[in-house]
Amino acid sequence: MVLQTVQTILNRLRASLDAPSRGPRTAVVIGRLLAAAFLLCFGTGVYSHFLQDPLPWMVFTTRPTWLYQLTQGIHITAGILCLPLIFAKLYSVFPSLFQTPAVRSFPHLLERISIALFVSASLVQIVIGLLNTYQWYALFPFPFRQTHYALSFVIIGSLAIHIAVKLPIIARYWANAEVAAGTSGASTNSASVVAPHKLTSSPTRNALDRAEGVTGRVFDWIDGTPPPEPRASRRGFLTVVAVASAAVVALTAGQSFRVLDGSNVFGPRKQGVGPGGLPVNRTAAAAKIEAAATSSDWRLVVSNGETTRSYSRAELLALPQHEVDLPIACVEGWSQSARWKGVRVGDLVDSVGARGGVAVKFTSLEQNSSYAVSMMGAEYVRDDLTLVALELNGEELDLDHGYPARVIAPGRPGVLQTKWLTSVEVVS
Repeated sequence: MVLQTVQTILNRLRASLDAPSRGPRTAVVIGRLLAAAFLLCFGTGVYSHFLQDPLPWMVFTTRPTWLYQLTQGIHITAGILCLPLIFAKLYSVFPSLFQTPAVRSFPHLLERISIALFVSASLVQIVIGLLNTYQWYALFPFPFRQTHYALSFVIIGSLAIHIAVKLPIIARYWANAEVAAGTSGASTNSASVVAPHKLTSSPTRNALDRAEGVTGRVFDWIDGTPPPEPRASRRGFLTVVAVASAAVVALTAGQSFRVLDGSNVFGPRKQGVGPGGLPVNRTAAAAKIEAAATSSDWRLVVSNGETTRSYSRAELLALPQHEVDLPIACVEGWSQSARWKGVRVGDLVDSVGARGGVAVKFTSLEQNSSYAVSMMGAEYVRDDLTLVALELNGEELDLDHGYPARVIAPGRPGVLQTKWLTSVEVVS
C-alpha cells in the first residue's frame, strides 16, 4: 500500500511537469549541442594544459600566431555556452527523476549514478571556470588549474558512459522529429490499472517512458482528473534556449573576439582598456616588484653554462630592435593584439654562445608565484617573432605590463609571457 501511494505521488508529479517541450526528441537535440560544447572545451583545455606543462617530447607550432588566441577564446566561450545548455537539458529530462520504480536494476542504478556524477561535475566545472575568468581565486579552497583539468576527464568519461547507454534513443531521435510524434500517439498498453483509481495517460509522457524503457505504471493523474494543458511547445522552448545561448555569448565573448567587443557587457576585460591600450591581469603592486623593477641596479642576466652576460635596459635598447604584431591571450579568456618592440630571444642566447635548438628558462623579479619561472622550447626560442619586449604600442613598456622587460612569443598563453624579467638561462 505504501509503495502504491508513493508511485501515485510520483505519477502526479510527473503529470504536473508534462509538456511537449519535454521528451526524448528535445533531450537529444539539446544533448548533442551540449556534448559538442563539452568536447570543444575538453580539446582546447587539454591543448592549453600541455602548453603550460608539456611532456618532454612535445613540440608546438608557432603559427598561426593567433592559434592560442583562437583556442582559448573558443574554450571560454563554449564553457559559458554550456551553462544555458545544461539547464535546458535538465529541464527536458526532469520528469524522469520521478519515474517508477526509481531503480529498475543494478545497471540502471549505475546509469543514474553516472548521470548524477556528470551533472554535478559539469556544474562545478562551469562555475569555477566562470569565477576564474574574473580571477576570483579566493573563493577556491583548492588549486583551480589542477582541479579544472581533473574534472574535465571526469566529465568526458561520464558523458561517454551516458552516450553509450542512451545510444539507441539518440539514434532514434537524432534527425527525425516526427518519430516523437508517432510514438506519442501510441496506445497505452504498457500501463497497468491500479484499482480503484481511474488513471489517464499522457502521450508525451508515454513517448519518454517508452524511450527510456520504463514499463508498468506510467500514468499521469488519478480519479479521472485530466492532466494540465501543456504550456510550452518544443519549438518555443528551443527558441528560448537559442536566444539565451546567443545572449550569453554576445554579452561575454567580446573579451576574446574583437568583433563582439561592442556587446561585451559582462566580460571582465574590454578591448583597448589599460596601460598602452592593453588590459592588465596582474599589476606590479600585486606582484610586489615595483622597487626592484624601477631600480637603477636592474640587469637582465643571460647565461649559458659558464658564459654569462649582463644587460642594463639602456644596453638592451642599444641592441638591434625588432617590431612584431602579436596577440596576448590569457587563460582567463581575454585576448588582444598589440605591437611589441624589443630584442630577439634568439639573438640574446647567441650572445652567450648558444647555437642551434636550445630551450630557455625565464625568471621574473616576482617571488612566490607559480608563474615566476617559465620554460620555453626551442621552437619558440628560434622564432624571429619571439622577443624580450621593451616597448608596447609605440611606448615604453608600462610597469604593469612587465617593465623593464618581458617575454612575448607567438601562440603562447599569457601566463608564460613572463613579466619583469631578471634572467634568461639556456638549459639545453
